[in-house]
Amino acid sequence: MSIAVVFPGQGSQFVGMGKDFYDKYETCREFFTNADKALGYSLSEIMFNGPEDELKLTQNTQPALVTMSAAVWSLVKDKVQPAFFAGHSLGEYSAVYASGGLSFEETVKAVHNRGKFMQSAVPVGVGAMSAVLGLDEVAVSKVCAEISKEGFIVEPANFNCSGQVVIAGNKEAVEKAGEELKTAGAKRVVPLPVSAPFHCSLMKPAKDAMAEYLKNTTINTLHTKVVNNIDAAEELNGEDVKNALISQVAGTVKWTQSVEYMISQGVTKFIEVGAGSVLTGLIKKIDRNVETINISSVDDLGKL
Repeated sequence: MSIAVVFPGQGSQFVGMGKDFYDKYETCREFFTNADKALGYSLSEIMFNGPEDELKLTQNTQPALVTMSAAVWSLVKDKVQPAFFAGHSLGEYSAVYASGGLSFEETVKAVHNRGKFMQSAVPVGVGAMSAVLGLDEVAVSKVCAEISKEGFIVEPANFNCSGQVVIAGNKEAVEKAGEELKTAGAKRVVPLPVSAPFHCSLMKPAKDAMAEYLKNTTINTLHTKVVNNIDAAEELNGEDVKNALISQVAGTVKWTQSVEYMISQGVTKFIEVGAGSVLTGLIKKIDRNVETINISSVDDLGKL
């Protein structure tokens, strides 16, 4: 039996996240303390007590999710020998950390800045994202390509699972695509409560800023393969890992393809480490035959 460990991305956060691990385990407490030190403010206070609006700010959400994933991983890493790591969008940074590519402090700082870059790339209200349910990737991509033009961008942002594609771009273009996609057979098109249109070409300023930020950062050769988001391919080489992290800021998250690739390589069990169980749900929709476990609370540790 081959195992993959996966880490959640934005949308999985919740007020109170990680507090039970912090209270019970000294090793976990160090991660929250070190995140606060690295960032120069009390991220842990926002994680544990909110307010929710503060936690939902992208520059807080991203390091919060990485901190919780890293803390929980520290507890379970000796019990699991994964063949692969992977993460959804931001979660790819947690995967790179877990496989030895970056130190914890480097990772937290990187994603805090990533959040700031992504938020400032597009003025609030200009962009939007919607989840398209019940239509395949090819049909969604075709409608987006037909509508999209300069100043009126709409593109696939996330291939999450069969029948769930997220689109992103200029607000009006996303709304227009939503109407067209319903006509094309989508069961529902659900606007998402996000502050920016992630993973589309409008994020190019954030991609460029991330490239500049990571320019002088060395990513070590990984000790375990990470399957990246941008082309659902496995990597060990630090420079390739860095390029993939930069590209995914403005590129489609190929989660469906990443999971399918790991399954094709013999993975039969997926362990989601960190906040929530979003990825566990998506993986089950991609292939109901694989075993899934999520570890989001101290009580979940018993599942291992």
